[in-house]
Amino acid sequence: MFKTLASYFSYDFVRYALIVGVLISLCAALFGVILVLKRFSFIGDGLSHVAFGALAVASVTGLTNNMLIIMPTTVIAAILLLKTGQHTKIKGDAAIAMISVSALALGYLILNVFSSSANVAGDVCSTLFGSFAILTLSATDTILCLGVSIAVIVFFVLFYNKIFLVTFDEDFAEATGVKTPLYNLLIAIFTAIIIALAMNLVGSLLISALIIFPALSAMRVCKSFKGVIITSGLLSVIATTVGILAAILLSTPVGATIVATDLLAFLLFFIVGKIIKA
Repeated sequence: MFKTLASYFSYDFVRYALIVGVLISLCAALFGVILVLKRFSFIGDGLSHVAFGALAVASVTGLTNNMLIIMPTTVIAAILLLKTGQHTKIKGDAAIAMISVSALALGYLILNVFSSSANVAGDVCSTLFGSFAILTLSATDTILCLGVSIAVIVFFVLFYNKIFLVTFDEDFAEATGVKTPLYNLLIAIFTAIIIALAMNLVGSLLISALIIFPALSAMRVCKSFKGVIITSGLLSVIATTVGILAAILLSTPVGATIVATDLLAFLLFFIVGKIIKA
């Protein structure tokens, strides 16, 4: 097995897949903790479906770089969801459900009506569940992901204290001079960017697993916010690496394999948490 893995690492696409997978999973885990604690983790599903709809539009227009449509569309949707949930009669969860279902249905409709592909069902399945898209990344895709991931991590590290305040007590944060609407907006925007990048990794239907599972797993055994953040990040990176390598060796869908690994990790941490509390 180790000889087989060593031979695979001689290929650029395997190295690109691991680099992108590690970066995306780390970013998703960091912001996943915030979203889970703010009880807004369902936004991952909503934005992932918006990204699917944007991808459908990009596909039928024949763009060589789908991110030119997916990234800005997902960011705009994140801003609209934030504003809608705060200032209208439509509550946050209802707004997410409405936008999520609409984007998913319109995306599938567009692909069926306008797509020139002979295998629409296969394209849709690959987009929804990830398939092997992560193994077709180019050097340009990897550099783009590297740049965006560095920006996300730098933002999180530099504004860690303010993010901590906004996550646990927005009223207190605002009373101390923290511009909570601005930080909530930035969190929503960075979450949208992570989701847009993660489509190639696990597919649009499985993206929320990258956000939710590592955070919930870490919360089973860690009590402090910093401990949860560190444990969540490390666990997500390890699970993604194991998932990608297992998918290559077993010829299984990459996205589903990563999520299955995250699920196993959660079950393990759940049992460990029960033992610690006993």
